[in-house]
Amino acid sequence: MDEREIQTIIEWTEQELLPQLTLHSEHPGEPIRVDRYPHGWKLLGAGNYAAVFVPSLHDMDHYAVKVYAPGREGWEEEVEVYRRIGDHPAYSCCYHAAEAQGLQYLVLRRLSGKTLYNCVLDGDHIPERAIEDIDEALDYARSRGLHPHDVHGKNVMVSKGRGLVVDISDFLKEEPCMMWDDLKRAYTRIYKPFLSKRPVAIPEWVMNSVRRGYRFIRSSSRS
Repeated sequence: MDEREIQTIIEWTEQELLPQLTLHSEHPGEPIRVDRYPHGWKLLGAGNYAAVFVPSLHDMDHYAVKVYAPGREGWEEEVEVYRRIGDHPAYSCCYHAAEAQGLQYLVLRRLSGKTLYNCVLDGDHIPERAIEDIDEALDYARSRGLHPHDVHGKNVMVSKGRGLVVDISDFLKEEPCMMWDDLKRAYTRIYKPFLSKRPVAIPEWVMNSVRRGYRFIRSSSRS
């Protein structure tokens, strides 16, 4: 970690990004909306709690800034999760967390790669080593008193053949979550025997149908 770079990112965040950033939270169950952000920053994505940006100028895009929308909870919990995770190769690392301009944010190490979901969409190979890496990373999180939650195909990535866990914001939730176990089962029973040697692109409408069917089956089993 370069302390001078971190301080520079903090200054850019509080002096450039946050004053010119407009986030809207319309419904707790839907992604937030990013209406405005400044030139020199790139929007990586927006989830149900926060949006993630990288400084696209000055060769500093190996950092990411996650900004929580006003009224959305979870910032304190995510800070605690990163504190427990520490420095691990399969996870990002939190270098700084603060509140400024009425917004809560984190400065993170940026993870680069391709989500398992997009690998299946595009017909890219998902190596077994990546699945094993993610499995080991989740065991590590459990050893730190955390509870892996909401680990699905859009929250894990392949980077240079290795597995990464992208989103750990819900790792303090204690209720059981079977998403990763179900994904591993699908990888072992469907992907490995039928798609691993000759991957083919799967249409998004098929993926969405599978996702909806999975949610229906899981909600039925809970009830």
